[in-house]
Amino acid sequence: MQTSRPEYLAHGARARLIPSISDTKKEERATSILLSTLMAVHEFRQVMLHSVGVRAGNRAKLDAWTEVVFVSEVSGKKKDPQERPDGLLILNTGKKTWRAIIEAKTDNNEVGERQLKVYIDKAKENDVDAVITITNQFAALPTHHPVKLPKTRTKAVDVFHWSWTYVITQAQLLLQSDGIKDEDQRFILKEVVEYFDAKGSGVVGFTSMNSEWPSLVQATHKNAPINKHSDEAINTVSSWHQEQRELCLKMWPLLGQQVELKLPRAHKKDPQNRLVDDCERLAKERQLTATLVIPNAASDLEVTADLMRRSLTCSMKLEAPKDKVSSKARVNWLLRQLPPVTSQDFYIRACRAGRAPDTHQPIEKLRQDPTLLDADNSSAPPISFEVFYHQDLAGNFQKVRKFIEELETAVPLFYEQAGQHLQAWVAPPPKVKKSATLIEEDEAKETGEENQV
Repeated sequence: MQTSRPEYLAHGARARLIPSISDTKKEERATSILLSTLMAVHEFRQVMLHSVGVRAGNRAKLDAWTEVVFVSEVSGKKKDPQERPDGLLILNTGKKTWRAIIEAKTDNNEVGERQLKVYIDKAKENDVDAVITITNQFAALPTHHPVKLPKTRTKAVDVFHWSWTYVITQAQLLLQSDGIKDEDQRFILKEVVEYFDAKGSGVVGFTSMNSEWPSLVQATHKNAPINKHSDEAINTVSSWHQEQRELCLKMWPLLGQQVELKLPRAHKKDPQNRLVDDCERLAKERQLTATLVIPNAASDLEVTADLMRRSLTCSMKLEAPKDKVSSKARVNWLLRQLPPVTSQDFYIRACRAGRAPDTHQPIEKLRQDPTLLDADNSSAPPISFEVFYHQDLAGNFQKVRKFIEELETAVPLFYEQAGQHLQAWVAPPPKVKKSATLIEEDEAKETGEENQV
């Protein structure tokens, strides 16, 4: 750890875990506490820096300063000396040094385009490798920044974004998984999480949709067209993107596993392309969708908000077992996986090949009679199933806060009561061929088991 301020800094205070700063200065306190924690807790440092593509080995040394002023600014080379970054990270691996300007905001404060451009220019002028912003705004990936900038602006300097919720979630996962070897470091990180969880810290999650949400839902419900280029569409999709990330971050601590968004490669590389495509989809389909990837789950978890029907749907899809011949046997295979559910809003949909119709029924009704999923005009057995939770929110759908509350209740509820119990069908290993007599006996045995369920 460095004992003195770097010569290229005209001003800067070492980041402190317990800063002697007024309680009213939330941003300064939050920055100092976070940066000092990165210095103190090795595993936390490694996880956070890895998210921006930087490897911090055990021998690497990290130093952090707050309220920094570069010498170049004092000497008059910089046109805007009033813009002072909240912090500076310096990682020395022995072979090379990596540095990042830190700008943090709390509560509803955001980093604007002008301010971000100033920090990028500071980084270029002082050979700083990256700019990292930390606010309560969400992004799908640390490489996706809430502020849209031309690509030419970020050629020489990497720009990343962490939401405070992302930072805290990473810390919680380390604590839950016993990923910190040193007990003192574990204690420090636990105390820091407690601080950021407190209301006075200025850290808040995504709690409401955009202001245009109510009018957009009302108009869509009345079958009015959606202009994909309008501010209401763009702001709605931007809010949805933030909520998608919030859903993942809320699921992480519940499962003790990293839950990620499933995004096409083109959308991972270009957030603007993702925004344009999702606005077009909203205009065409009148829906907002998200796909959550849960480690070792039977399938991805699909979330759909339908503006026309003002409803929420959470679902997972499974291939039907091919070693079961009849529709009833295939339905019973799925029902045996599911425990009793607490609501009639849980359903199973049977999907059939070709033009044969799909059918769906509440799970609890199917326990009484699995044949309810049979199609009226087709004897074809289901080739796949969709287990889903469907909730009609009616007027609550268009409320900016209530919609988020209902959504963040529905997703964990569906996974807890249905999703976590599902197991994908796996083809059995091939067996030695039997005689015709033994085959008839096996078929008779299977028919008897179906009648008993």
